[in-house]
Amino acid sequence: MENVYQQHAKVFKAFCDDNRLKILEILRDGEKCACKLLEHLNINQSSLSYHMKILVESGIVESREEGKWTYYKISEKGSKYAIELLRTLTNVVNSRQEVEGTDIQNPGCCKVQTQDVK
Repeated sequence: MENVYQQHAKVFKAFCDDNRLKILEILRDGEKCACKLLEHLNINQSSLSYHMKILVESGIVESREEGKWTYYKISEKGSKYAIELLRTLTNVVNSRQEVEGTDIQNPGCCKVQTQDVK
């Protein structure tokens, strides 16, 4: 069974490759067939399948099959989730406050006190 960190890692893995970033840029203006994606990338069918698997598993991209073709588009739900995940993970707590629950999986597991640096 997958834990929440593994789920989060899939989202960030989707953004950690220049080919996947190019694919996302191509998909910004709408759904595309895999054959159209290949026209814009300098990769073979096997490499495209690998990258699309990662993008689909992350939830950032949705796929559908029509006949022998597969079509891809950016998932509105997945996109919103990725934005919120990044926002949540990078939310910095004011350094003047006492911080509790720094572990996002186990709130309240540790207590950290910070001091003002002058």
